[in-house]
Amino acid sequence: MSRVAYVNGRYRRHSEARVSVEDRGFQFADGVYEVIAIDNGRFVDELPHLDRWDRSIAALRLPAAMGRTAMRRVMAEMMAQNRVRQGILYLQLTRGQARRDAPFPRQSRPSLVMTCRRQPPPSEEQVQAGAAVLSVPEIRWQRCDVKSVALLPNVLAKQKAREAGAFEAWFTRESDGVVTEGGSTNAFIVDGGGRLVTHPATNAILGGITRDRVIALARAVGIIVEERPFTLEEAKSAREAFLTSTTTGVYPIVRIDDASVANGKPGGRTLALSGHYRTFSATGAMPS
Repeated sequence: MSRVAYVNGRYRRHSEARVSVEDRGFQFADGVYEVIAIDNGRFVDELPHLDRWDRSIAALRLPAAMGRTAMRRVMAEMMAQNRVRQGILYLQLTRGQARRDAPFPRQSRPSLVMTCRRQPPPSEEQVQAGAAVLSVPEIRWQRCDVKSVALLPNVLAKQKAREAGAFEAWFTRESDGVVTEGGSTNAFIVDGGGRLVTHPATNAILGGITRDRVIALARAVGIIVEERPFTLEEAKSAREAFLTSTTTGVYPIVRIDDASVANGKPGGRTLALSGHYRTFSATGAMPS
């Protein structure tokens, strides 16, 4: 079955979907995006994702292409037409087509694109093995809380990580050694006291929907959570480390640069939270 894309009001074969060469998303990265997981034929944390979508649109002063009710109807149709029960839905909104000039055009219609594909989360074997991250300098702009399509620093960081044999890159401020987040993930550690630590949701990071859900899951099972900055050295000496994202869920980190995290194996709190998140993703149920 060929994939189906949604482009500005029409459902098209994925291979035939097009936007203008003068679309401001292509010319200026003048747009936002969102990624929503699909598990067991349902959107995971659909409303929080759409709330963040609205915040990003407002931050860039983009015109909305449609209201939320219509958006959810199109999203459901995309999942159905692509027959995806385990995967992701990608949404992108740009300021639309206009003559290439940096200031906002006086008249333009926003361009809304959606795609949908099958994509399984990391396997149980991958979770049990864990992954490595590479620290890279924090060089991004000061509005990382906006889910902008301007992702070149993230692309370069993730490519550097891949070339080093690592799964992800962790942005680290050179001024104080603080880890902000990953190239497309949020960063967590478990300190010596068993507390969960992650950078607060300021403009320095993209406040992940999975990040928020994992914090809620941790608190539901009695784990203390501290939303505070932590340094790279603190992470390397932590009891456990992991990352979160829409596509990975909770993914253990067993190596940071050349240093093993603890004994180099996924920790108990991480694996427990991974299990709780998988249950929530599939069913929507929180631990009782």
